[in-house]
Amino acid sequence: MKFGAGARTRRLEDRRFITGQGRYGDDIVLPGQFRIGFLRATAAHARIGTIDLSAALEMPGIVAGATGRDLVDDGVGAIPILRSYPGPDGGGMISPARYPIAVDTIRHVGEIVAAMVGDTEGQIDDALEAVALTTDDLAATFTIASAIGEGAPLVCPEAGSNTVTRSRFGEAAAVEALFASAAHVVELHLVNQRIVAAPLEPRSLTALPDMETGRIVLMSGSQNPTATLSQLAGTLGLPPEGLRIQVPDIGGGFGMRGYLYPEEAIVTYFASKLGRPVKWRGSRIDDFLGATHARDQESDIAMAFDDDYRILALRSRTYANLGAYPGPAGPILALTLGPKVATSVYDIPAIDIEVCGVLTNTQSTGPYRGAGRPEAIYATERLLDHAAVSLGIDPVEIRRRNLIPSKAIPYRTAIGEVYDSGDFPAILDQAVKIADWAGFAERKAASEARGLLRGIGLSMFIEWTGGSAFTEAVRIAVRADGIILAESATIPMGQGLHTSFAQILGALFDVDPERIVLATGDTDVSNGFGSFGSRSLFVGGSALAMGGREVLSVLRNKASGILEVSTEDLEYAAGVFSVAGTDHAVSIFEIAAGEEHREVRVPFTYTVKGESWPNGAHVCEVEVDPHTGKVDVVRYTCVDDAGTIINPLLVEGQIQGGVLQGIGQALMEQVIYDLDSGQLITATFQDYCIPRADDVSIIRSELDQSSPCINNPLGAKGVGESGTVGAPAAVMSAVLDALRPLGVDHLDMPATPGKVWTAIQQAGESIVARQSRPAKRR
Repeated sequence: MKFGAGARTRRLEDRRFITGQGRYGDDIVLPGQFRIGFLRATAAHARIGTIDLSAALEMPGIVAGATGRDLVDDGVGAIPILRSYPGPDGGGMISPARYPIAVDTIRHVGEIVAAMVGDTEGQIDDALEAVALTTDDLAATFTIASAIGEGAPLVCPEAGSNTVTRSRFGEAAAVEALFASAAHVVELHLVNQRIVAAPLEPRSLTALPDMETGRIVLMSGSQNPTATLSQLAGTLGLPPEGLRIQVPDIGGGFGMRGYLYPEEAIVTYFASKLGRPVKWRGSRIDDFLGATHARDQESDIAMAFDDDYRILALRSRTYANLGAYPGPAGPILALTLGPKVATSVYDIPAIDIEVCGVLTNTQSTGPYRGAGRPEAIYATERLLDHAAVSLGIDPVEIRRRNLIPSKAIPYRTAIGEVYDSGDFPAILDQAVKIADWAGFAERKAASEARGLLRGIGLSMFIEWTGGSAFTEAVRIAVRADGIILAESATIPMGQGLHTSFAQILGALFDVDPERIVLATGDTDVSNGFGSFGSRSLFVGGSALAMGGREVLSVLRNKASGILEVSTEDLEYAAGVFSVAGTDHAVSIFEIAAGEEHREVRVPFTYTVKGESWPNGAHVCEVEVDPHTGKVDVVRYTCVDDAGTIINPLLVEGQIQGGVLQGIGQALMEQVIYDLDSGQLITATFQDYCIPRADDVSIIRSELDQSSPCINNPLGAKGVGESGTVGAPAAVMSAVLDALRPLGVDHLDMPATPGKVWTAIQQAGESIVARQSRPAKRR
């Protein structure tokens, strides 16, 4: 069974969206609903003196309000982290408790300090301005360097340090010995800047009491409603069965919508207290200030090579900025997920990797497309490029010499991960050929003739997918009305799950995919890990496929009884069981019509064997205007091993979208805090630049299916994040290749026009200074 692999089916869900029938968070309007708004802190670190809501509560249309102390007094607790992290000295991590509304201490600009509920947003805005707040400012820290420096102000004094968590992998002594005896050692300091997810749809929430059940229903665009419900119950002190989460359509998640936010807890609290629906519509500024940021790491990374330029060992030291409050998944991105892929597709026998998580007075960092893997791959690839230049070897050749050979698969890395499939040399060869690496010199000359600098860059990568959640529960119902209903905890966020799941079940049941209906996003219907770590298809889809087989088996047994023949005498095609050589037949929908509830419904739980390891090679070419510093991506080629592909159209779209986001980080995106006040300077799209369609040339995407994953029955590999893993290093490699003839040998992201122009000027001044020095007397 091919499970519909290979068909370029157009998205089934698009008709509903493009005809305005989508139902997003802000489309939810309920009778009798109140609105809610939040007063956000303008201080980065401060003790709360007094908060007086009395004047605000007397204003027209205002029905309720609360401070953090009010909620605590009413039994509301801190938001649970859901997992434990190691402290820097082996104990548990100590970090500040994050309450839905700040209690006693403000730790970053944008933290909620009060909430007001009323009839209209205008009335609430007026009331928030009437809140009387006094604070006593405290010293603050905003960067990794300042947070770990001597005498740094402490975000959480109880921790005794801003470094609150740490992990280490490998064997330090063995690596040190290899570095000492190596023919070549290359090292580099790299910054992976802070960015935001910036989905098309800002967060929007509605909570309402269910009068029939006595529960509170939260309608929220969550990627992970089961975990969100668990955190919500823990925060509000309610039993989980007293809550329900329903997920409307989501206009992009990218990892940002993974866990409970303070706004969700506050909205739910007031719906419970007031007995009426309460709605919050977040603005873009609310998301910049109140939603998690991403990346923000600094690494010192080094490699030891032998005389043949083969890697002997890898050593890295990384500091990750966790923000003021470590989130449920924030620390794990750097502590665990990055190290999993740090050796990438290369045969690196020894490692010494250390990662430290640091608190600062900034918004928390959390998952964003790639979640830890882009940062690690970026460091490894940038170092390999630096090694190629330093050692005088071609960047393609240094990679080729160090690739894991196909005959070594399955391959156990120095960190203990096992790559189940892949042919990395073949992927590299395809990328170099398709990108016409050999013809670059001619294109470079053509650019120079137009006064532009041209560079080419290569990035290879491997992705770890699945989020360590390899089990999914599904329910499949064949109904008398001709519909096959699939219920799953995976969450569509624009990635086309309805289409790919319909292809799987459509092929399995041999019926038109239009007959397949997908039901997701309701904790009353299904619970699981949700959509994270590119797991939706290879875990959720595998569960769906195997569950579909189980349903067909049940239906075959029922058809056997109806037609009074053994199951071996039955043939199946186009939704119909028939007796071989006769006209006796019964359709699966007729079987369902004879059941008590006019359906055959089968719950099924399935666990795949383990993660998938998508990988690829990306080649980028840029042109740089030396007079302005402007960088244009003029060619981009990616070859991706995605295992068995259900729908190439969807996979290409996912990869290209990820590449564009990776280009955004490489060239333009950066969250910037004012280092004196902690104010977020980049709080709107007027100040924070994201890529547009005309910022990049056409991305050529080639898919390699020669190495299917052996850990799941589909053979699929999760590819939703691959583009963002491969793109930043490829783009920066190309930029530096273009600038290197001018003397620029290092540049951190983002390569904005101003930064590039400045680097060119400084390199020129450095060259002139060196040339003007008097010769030394011998």
